[in-house]
Amino acid sequence: MTLVSDSGAAVRRNDATLTLAVAEVTTVATGVRHVRFVDPTGAPLPSFTPGSHVVLSCGPHDDGRPRRNSYSLTGPELEPQSYSISVRLDETGRGGSRWVHNLEVGDVVEVSRPRSAFAPVLTARHHLLVAGGIGVTPILSHARAAAQWGRSYEVHYTFREGDGPHLGELRELCGDRLHTYHTPGQFWAALGAALLDQPLGTHLYVCGPAGLIDELTARARGAGWPDARIHYEHFGVGDLDPGAPFTAHLNRTGIDIAVNPGVSLLDALETNGIAVPNLCRQGVCGECRIPVTGGAIEHRDLYLTDAEKLAGDCVMPCVSRAGGDRLELDL
Repeated sequence: MTLVSDSGAAVRRNDATLTLAVAEVTTVATGVRHVRFVDPTGAPLPSFTPGSHVVLSCGPHDDGRPRRNSYSLTGPELEPQSYSISVRLDETGRGGSRWVHNLEVGDVVEVSRPRSAFAPVLTARHHLLVAGGIGVTPILSHARAAAQWGRSYEVHYTFREGDGPHLGELRELCGDRLHTYHTPGQFWAALGAALLDQPLGTHLYVCGPAGLIDELTARARGAGWPDARIHYEHFGVGDLDPGAPFTAHLNRTGIDIAVNPGVSLLDALETNGIAVPNLCRQGVCGECRIPVTGGAIEHRDLYLTDAEKLAGDCVMPCVSRAGGDRLELDL
C-alpha cells in the first residue's frame, strides 16, 4: 500500500517493507560504516524492541537472486526519526557488506520492518551485556534502553586496541557501567568473576564471534546459569563444507529434487519453483524452517536448540543438509 504524508509526498510500503533513503554515512571505526536511513516524507518510523534487526535488500547475487542481509539497529527504539546500522566490511566480498559500504546519501533502499529474537527480558533484575567487536551493535541498543528506563545493567566490551566501534557513544551512555578489554586474558579474567558475582534474576546477553559466544555460554552454564537466562545473537555460520549430494523428497507432491554439493537445500528448492520464506540465509534467523518427516539431518544452523536438533523433525534449509542420501520434507 502507499502512505501519503501531509505534504502530499508518498513512500511505497507494504506489511513487511519500508522504502527509506540514506540520510547519513559515517565511519565509526576502521572498516566499519555507519548508515542512517529516514522516511523520505519525514515521518517517524515504526518503533522496535531493543536488540532488533532489519533486513536490507542488498542488490542481486552473482546468479541474479536477490540478496537480503540482516543488520542490527543501533539507535533509539520509540517512534524513531531514523534507523541506523553499523556494518564491518568483509574483505572477502561475501554477503552484503561491500554493497552497504558503497551506499551514498540519497540512495533509496528497501528495508524490512524491525524484528527481534534478542530482546531484553523486562522482568530481569539485572542485565549483563557482553559484546565482541562489531557484535556491539545490538548491545548498544540494549544499553541505550536500559539507561533510558533506569534498568540495572553493565556492559563488557572486548575489541582490538584502536578499534572499538561506538566506543565513545557507549562511554557517554554507560559511564562506569562500561568495562572494556583488549586481550583475551583480560576479558576472560573479568567475565569469569562477573558470571559468579551477579544477583539472582540476572540475564546474560552476548553478541560477537561464534567462538566468544560458545565459550561464554559454556562458562555461564558451568557457573550454574539456567539456559532461560542466557541470550545470544550470532553473526552467521560463515563458510561451510560443500557437503555430499542428496535427494530432497517433497511428500505433498511426490517430487524428488537433487541437491548437489555446494548448493544449499534452500537454493535447490527455489530453483525448482518451491517458495520458502527466508531472510538471513546464514542459519541464524529461523525464517526458513521446514518440517522434516524422514531422513537424517546434518544440522549446521545456529538457530535450533540442541533438543530441536535431536528431535530431527525440522531443518534450516539455508545451511543444513541431509545426513544421508535422502531427506523427506513436509512440502
